[in-house]
Amino acid sequence: MSAPWLDVLDDTIRACAAHNRPDLAERLRDKRARQLDPKLRVLVIGEPKQGKSQLVNAMVNAPVCAVGDDVTTTVPTFVQHAETPSAALVRGASIANTPTERIPVPIDQLASQVSANQGGHGGELVRAEVGIPRALLDSGLVLIDTPGVGDLRPAHTASTFAALLQADAVLMVSDATAELTKSELELLKQVMTSCPNVVVVLTKIDIAAQWRRVLERNRAHLARAGVTAKLIPVSAALRLRAAKTGDKALNAESGFPELLACVQQDIVAASDVLARRTVAVAAASAIKQLVAPVREELSARATEGPGNTIATLNEAQRRIDELRRRSARWQTVLADEMADLVSDIEYDLRDRTRKILREVDKTFETADPALGWDKFEAWLEDNLTEAATTNFAWLLDRSEWVAEKVAKSFPVARDDLLPESIFPDDVLDRVAPMDKPVIEKFSLVQKAFTGLKGSYGGVLMFGLATSLAGMPLINAISLGAGALFGGKTIMDESDMRLRRRQAAAKAAASRHVDDFFIKFSKDCRDAARHIQRSLRNHFSTLAEELQETLLESARSARRAVQDDNSERERRNRDAKRELDHLVGLYQRVQALAGGQTPPLGISA
Repeated sequence: MSAPWLDVLDDTIRACAAHNRPDLAERLRDKRARQLDPKLRVLVIGEPKQGKSQLVNAMVNAPVCAVGDDVTTTVPTFVQHAETPSAALVRGASIANTPTERIPVPIDQLASQVSANQGGHGGELVRAEVGIPRALLDSGLVLIDTPGVGDLRPAHTASTFAALLQADAVLMVSDATAELTKSELELLKQVMTSCPNVVVVLTKIDIAAQWRRVLERNRAHLARAGVTAKLIPVSAALRLRAAKTGDKALNAESGFPELLACVQQDIVAASDVLARRTVAVAAASAIKQLVAPVREELSARATEGPGNTIATLNEAQRRIDELRRRSARWQTVLADEMADLVSDIEYDLRDRTRKILREVDKTFETADPALGWDKFEAWLEDNLTEAATTNFAWLLDRSEWVAEKVAKSFPVARDDLLPESIFPDDVLDRVAPMDKPVIEKFSLVQKAFTGLKGSYGGVLMFGLATSLAGMPLINAISLGAGALFGGKTIMDESDMRLRRRQAAAKAAASRHVDDFFIKFSKDCRDAARHIQRSLRNHFSTLAEELQETLLESARSARRAVQDDNSERERRNRDAKRELDHLVGLYQRVQALAGGQTPPLGISA
């Protein structure tokens, strides 16, 4: 049967893969592989010059790690059991990867070579390995001496934290010359987030007279920081001296019996407990990272609402209302503008024809219709044609302007917004030719007869007057007066006939112009009505198409809202199901850790 922690770890790995976090899954697989490894890796960590290397040497009673005031550990040193002493330098890409080269070295030269590795090997040396026959290490215990955290060379600190990922337990080292500093407490908290199995070792108690006071103050610091780690005071110098002399009392005074007992009981003998704690911390950290985006997603969906689909629906409904409002407006605009257009066109035509009539009257004040009627008739037709052409062109221009004004009432921009053609074909018919007025002729016979009629009165009047003087009735004087009166009569009759011809010409021209006005004005009104009906039909069809398009858009938006709501509800259910699963998994992790992991802050 598999261990409970293994089932929890496997379930957490599967959850990481399901939530698209291959990085977390890979990290947990590495953790799983290391937990299944029978070796127990105990990491010795601390700030520089705290006695880490000397502590390892004292625990195994052998100078396997370099120590000294001018000596610095540059790479992690793995101290493990071997039947015969051996040592090697390991090269590779990083401490977490499979080494690419393992170089055996004499064990008595290992410390100096590791201490001398100050980047001379191009950063390729990643760790050192030592094998010695020790009962402490016989059970699979591996002690790992690490470079000081906070070293001025970042690569050294990085190698320490890389080794921390492999640790099953940690010995946090701080010397007794000073209390735990803020940076050391921060380091301790950081270590426990990766490996909760920590023992704090207070070193160099042999050179610190007030070490017991420092011990108590450190315990208070740990309590305030919420760290439940054991705190054991030791002296590596006393331990090594006792080992040389065989002095058991000195060995007991060194504190190492308590430390080694702690290692044997709390680490070696409690490997399953360590595994549960380590797995619980790693799994809890991974689950928290999985829970965070799920909770954010649920919170975002709870506050964001339907979003764009509702906005689309509202916009479609607004455009429908706007189109309906503008539909009533464009019909009013079309009716008013066409009424104004007909009125203006009729007025313009009336004004132009009146100008022509005034010109006719002015012409026939002096001109004789009998002499230039054909020329006058051609002039009149030309002027009426020009008036009709100009008036109808204005009708077409104004109609286009009205169409554009009506089109502006539609809240869209389309290529077919304006009709291709709204003007009637062959709407105008020519007016019947003008009737030529009756032109009286004044022939020679009529002139002679008129002259005789006029001369009779003159002969008689002056003949009677001269008869009183004894002259005959017809004499030279009466005949001269008759001739004068006859000529005057002929001239008066000629003027009278001219005025009658002029009046007849004016009347004929006036009747023709009136006929033209009546006929052409009716044609213009018919054309305007045709244009109005064409525009009305075109824009009515366009409005119906737009309304149908907007209605379909609104229906699509409603369906999208419904689909979005359904999708949101489904995703919410899935997210809640995922969250419940993660919460349940986290509760298993808490049970695995004995309730030592902090709560997620959410309920299952």
